[in-house]
Amino acid sequence: MPHRPVTALPGRPVTALPDRRARAARLLAAGAVLGGLLLGAAAPALAAAPERSAPRAAARAETPATVTVTGSGSASAAPDLALLSVGVEVTKATAKEAMAAQTAAAEALLAVLRKEGIEDRDIRTDSLALTPVYAQTTGGESKVTGYQASQTFSVKVREIDRTGQVIGAVNGATGDAGRVNGVVFDVADPKELRAKAREAAYKDAYEKASQHARLSGHRLGRLVSLSEGDSLRPGHGALPSMPADEPSVPLAPGEIQEQVTVSAVYELL
Repeated sequence: MPHRPVTALPGRPVTALPDRRARAARLLAAGAVLGGLLLGAAAPALAAAPERSAPRAAARAETPATVTVTGSGSASAAPDLALLSVGVEVTKATAKEAMAAQTAAAEALLAVLRKEGIEDRDIRTDSLALTPVYAQTTGGESKVTGYQASQTFSVKVREIDRTGQVIGAVNGATGDAGRVNGVVFDVADPKELRAKAREAAYKDAYEKASQHARLSGHRLGRLVSLSEGDSLRPGHGALPSMPADEPSVPLAPGEIQEQVTVSAVYELL
């Protein structure tokens, strides 16, 4: 369709209508600018999107291998202490008579212990008993025929070489009422002996763990945990109940042995 001629107004210049192609070009340019702005606004959001999380197995720290061993150690020393179990026991027709006889025998026992240089702090009463004595009648019934009274003492002999002499003195002072139930040798202060046994147990555990590490192709790492079991003193000597007609008793104290066990866990590198 042909353009209509434009008539100029008086005093104004004549302006031609814009060409259709120029208008289209301007629209395309505006669209390109708008698209760029939209893309630019979206870019930060895309950049801020979180990456996919790494697999849990890779994120988790690898747990090191460990080896658990038990070590044992022992140490020995000559005893310097004797623990005696001594007492008196009498049987009489009545309870009153039994207690009176038992009291007299116990007083004689304590007196001879003090005479032998045993201090009161090293003498302790362990038991005191008064029990009826029964006998079977012809009809099968039980009948009380008397009463037995007894008392036992725990005695520490710190001069160990005099242990046999002390036992003989107790026997001589108490007569038929005297009882020697046993003797145990020990050390007065076991700390040093236990420390040596503990050191030996730790070395034994470390050597075992080192060998396991070599055999498995690893290196021994740090100590993870360490625990100690109860200490043990095997081989304590004891005497059975003895008659009261021996003036002195020969004894062989031997050695005291302390045993310690430990359980250790080490890392393997």
